[in-house]
This record gives sequence, structure tokens and C-alpha cells, in this order.
Amino acid sequence: MSRELHLAGFLIASHVTHSHAAWRHPASESDYLGPDYYRRVAQTLERGKFDFVFFADLLATPVRYGNDIEVPLRSGTQASATIDPSLVAAGLAYVTEKIGLAITKSTTYFHPYEVARIFGTLDHQSRGRAGWNVVTSLNQAEAQNFGVDDHLGHDERYARAQEFLEVAFKLWGSWDRDALVQDKVSGVFADPEKVRTIDHAGAWFKTRGPLTVPHSPQSRPVIIQAGSSSVGKDFAARWAEAIFEIDPTKEGRKAYYDDVKSRASNYGRNPDDIKIFPSFVPFVGETESIAREKQAFHNKLADPISGLITLSVHTDHDFSQYDLDAPIEDVQVPGTQGLFEVARRLSVKDNLTLRDIGKLYAQGVLLPQFVGTPQQIADQIEEGFHGGEADGYILSSAQAPGTFNDFVDYVVPELQRRGLFRTEYTGNTLRDHLGLGQASLTPASARSSAANV
Repeated sequence: MSRELHLAGFLIASHVTHSHAAWRHPASESDYLGPDYYRRVAQTLERGKFDFVFFADLLATPVRYGNDIEVPLRSGTQASATIDPSLVAAGLAYVTEKIGLAITKSTTYFHPYEVARIFGTLDHQSRGRAGWNVVTSLNQAEAQNFGVDDHLGHDERYARAQEFLEVAFKLWGSWDRDALVQDKVSGVFADPEKVRTIDHAGAWFKTRGPLTVPHSPQSRPVIIQAGSSSVGKDFAARWAEAIFEIDPTKEGRKAYYDDVKSRASNYGRNPDDIKIFPSFVPFVGETESIAREKQAFHNKLADPISGLITLSVHTDHDFSQYDLDAPIEDVQVPGTQGLFEVARRLSVKDNLTLRDIGKLYAQGVLLPQFVGTPQQIADQIEEGFHGGEADGYILSSAQAPGTFNDFVDYVVPELQRRGLFRTEYTGNTLRDHLGLGQASLTPASARSSAANV
């Protein structure tokens, strides 16, 4: 294969993912608090030779819609109950062998030393399969859970994230790869000449170092991001090696792909070193009619108010104050601006009301739905892959684990038959799966300065 398709599976350590209807589906398992559900999903995706399983995360129960948690909890909307994905991923490291394990950690409410230590540990425990989805957090409720009265503004969050990653990169580089000696005869455990403090003191963070975790198999986790605003796309172009994207339209996915790839050269990067992953929800059937029936059954379970609750969480804007049967208004939102722009664009393009947008959001947070036989779904994937929309795709479930089982059992073999996707893993680390070279530990600001000299 001259160019290889990449695949990942989307999870939240929770009862739902993008689909708010998933937990109500009769075929969905509900034991998301225990380990077996995640083990089964991860092992299924590993059987399908997926690059990685990806855990999103939110740090607050939904409260933004109408300043009330009663309806979100009763309805089971996204983030109404979640557990810590870093602990789930650590458990999966022991029951899988090849698949990458990517988790979300916020740069707004944690410290670089803590996060660098978590990912250094996960990379060791998984023998080089760790990935970090870098987020700046979304809303005021998350701030209040961490004792902060006001959530940082959008651009301030990205400025903090910039320094956060610079510090983390320095910490991961504080041990040379061969610093750990462990010579029992001489009694030398580590070479102190190859371990150093970083002595960082910046606008947001101060830390001495070194990290207590020795140099890990990948040197650091693969950096994943989902920037959708202009500032976010610059941040992704500077730092990310894999990008998670949401856009239900072909033209939107194509425009995003071209935009981010074109920004990469501004930071001295090869655009091919950034893998862009749009996400979708598949409905697989023996016939197209059966697949359409599966889709219709799922979509009927989606409640518009649940969708608007999550839209309010993601944008940090209360949509309970608007007429449900009017078009979505063009308002300023402090949270995820890119998703709101997609919602507003859909409303204008298709003459949709706020209720319609809520329904779409509940069906899958505006993810496109790929529906049909294995061959038809493979057609859609192949068209986007060759059509400049994607380097890979992130699969999100309509019901779990059934969606993952259907895709691995029926669609993956079709993709392999077409020569689009691997039949076996050819490496052991997440960087290997993504076709990335050796990890750089040079902070992006230094790379950017060098590129602009």
C-alpha cells in the first residue's frame, strides 16, 4: 500500500459516546463501571487491527442548559456519569498487546508534571502505545469543580496549553534514553549525567524536574488534538500528530483537511506527519434496507433536549433560552466554537430549527452516519480517503459493543480486500501504527522559531 488508511475507535468511560440514544438501545451493554466492557471493545478493535482506541472525557455533570442537573441525569445525556479514562486505559494495557491507548487530559485544570508522569507511566505499562488527546476544557461547570470561579477565555486557554506542552516535552526529555543503567555488579542504578532538571518558570507554570519516570518506549505519547476554531487549528498544526474532527458534510471535511495541512508548514512540519481522523457512526446491514432500519430505530431514540443539553455543555452557552422551533441564532459562544459553527452552518444550509439541531446532536453530536452494506460503507470510506477528506477515520458507536463487532467482522475485511487497510500490525507502538518517525522532544515553539529563521 502506497498510502495506508488508519482506523480508531471512539469511547468515553461512560454509558454513551456521541450517541445519546446508545444507552437506551436494547442491544447495548450497560456495565460501563466495570472492566469487562472496555476489555471486550478494545480486544475487538485490536482483532480488527485498529491503530488505537480513543477516550474522550469531560470533567463536570451537565448543568449549562437551564442551570439544572435534573433533566441531564434523568435523560442520561453525555457526561452525566463518567469514570477516569486514564485508569481504564491502564487496565487495557494488560489485556491487549498492540492497539494504541489514547486518553484525554486537560491542560486547564491539571499541572504538566502530573500529566507528564501519567503518560510516561502509561507508555511504559503499554510498552509504547500511549496517546494524549490534549484539550483545554469546555465550560464553567468544569472550572467550578476545580475551585475556579471563572473559566479561562478561549485564547487564554490555548496560551496556557502552549506552555503546558512545552513543559511536558521538557519533562519527558529530562531522562536520556540510556540513563537507566541498573548494573547490579557495580551498584550503579542510573547515570546522573544523563538526568537533568528543567527549571522551568513561565507565565503559567513553574516546575523543577526531572520527571521521576525514566525515558519511555515512545519517548512521549502521540499527541492528539481536535482544534476546530482558527486558534485551535493553529495549535493542532503545531503540536498534533493525529487530529479528531467532526463535520457531517464532505465539503466541510475537505476544507478542514486542506486548512490544517496547509498550516503545518508554518511550524516546520511535514503535513504527512499529521493524520486527520474525521469521525462517523456506521450502521451495517446485510442489505441497505436492513441498515436503514437499524439507523431509523437508533435515531428514533434520540431526544432533542438531550442533544441541546450537550450542545450547551460543548459551547458553554445556555440554549434553553431560545425558541425550539426557530432557526439557530448566530451567537458568540465561549466553549467549542468549531462545533457551534458546524451546527449554525447546517441550520442555514438545510433550514433547520433549534429542535432539529438538538435531534441531530442527540443522534451523534453532528457526526455523519455511514449506512449500508459492508461494501457501501467501504465505498464511503474509500471515497473520503482518496478524496482529500481524511487520513483515517474514528468509529463511534450507535450501540455497544455491537457497532464495533459489525464493523470489524464485516467492513474491515472489505477494506482489507481492497488493499486499503492492514491485515496485520507491522509494528508494536502507536507511532508505528500511525507511520510516524521518532518522536521529537523539542518544544513546538523552538521548532516554529527554527522554521521561521
